[in-house]
Amino acid sequence: MFGKKLVGDMITRSAENATDRRRFLQSAGALGLGIAGAGVLRSGTALAEAGTEAMAGPSDGAVLNFALNLEYLEAEFYSYAVHGHGLSDGMTTGTGRRGGVTGGKQVPFKTSRIRQYATEIAADELAHVKFLRSALGSAAVSRPAINIRDSFTAAARAAKLIGMHDVFDPYANENNFLLAAFLFEDVGVTAYKGAAPLITNKTYLEAAAGILSAEAYHAATIRSSLWEKDMGAQVAKLSAARNMLDGNGDDDQGIGGPKMANINPTDKNGINFSRSYDRVLNIVYLNPNKVTKGGFYPWGVNGSLNTSS
Repeated sequence: MFGKKLVGDMITRSAENATDRRRFLQSAGALGLGIAGAGVLRSGTALAEAGTEAMAGPSDGAVLNFALNLEYLEAEFYSYAVHGHGLSDGMTTGTGRRGGVTGGKQVPFKTSRIRQYATEIAADELAHVKFLRSALGSAAVSRPAINIRDSFTAAARAAKLIGMHDVFDPYANENNFLLAAFLFEDVGVTAYKGAAPLITNKTYLEAAAGILSAEAYHAATIRSSLWEKDMGAQVAKLSAARNMLDGNGDDDQGIGGPKMANINPTDKNGINFSRSYDRVLNIVYLNPNKVTKGGFYPWGVNGSLNTSS
């Protein structure tokens, strides 16, 4: 059983604000935290609320809700690609402004293995949404408005992948699908790595590490598939666009050329780089400036971590 101080610390780090902490108490057992006794709960709440102002950095709940926003986007993208429909309504409710999804349709896959990859990834992303929503309980944010249709066209134009008057449909064929997935997957890996130092609850940290490794497998699968199709030149343009958007040096990497693959984009120590949440937002908002909405999230993401750098 946990002591009162530890319970208070865990609650404090596990929700967006005082209201969300109270909601979190109602579902604190979702990950087997073992909190029991009304007296302990009341003490934990008091400790949490008293320490809010002094707490440095975002809470664990804020970080997990930021991740949930990203998982909504990935889950919707892959669900449409594989099944021709998005998430059920019951999977999109929560705190904050709930929005719909613009765009999305089934991809006419021609390659069996790529269809299988997409199907497995779609299942993983749905599971991530379910897990984070369960972990956060009633403090979970709702799905924000997501624009799949126009955002990919804007990204492709910015990357000079298409002309300024052309339209990029990520669902038109499996090559377009892979390019669109590349835009997401590497960002997800760097986002989870960047978030890891912010998470103090070891249960949540272990879970986030598990999701990070899953996203890394996804990214490697997408990068390998693109390299096998000799699409390094197109990928390089998207990678350069991400570098421009996040404004953080030249860390982003393509997939290599015809003779040398670059499946794992690491530094000289074989380590992948991180992105802070605000730099991730620069990419998904498709804006290198400090903004609170745009791109894939026309109303912005839900939760307290909603402003780009």
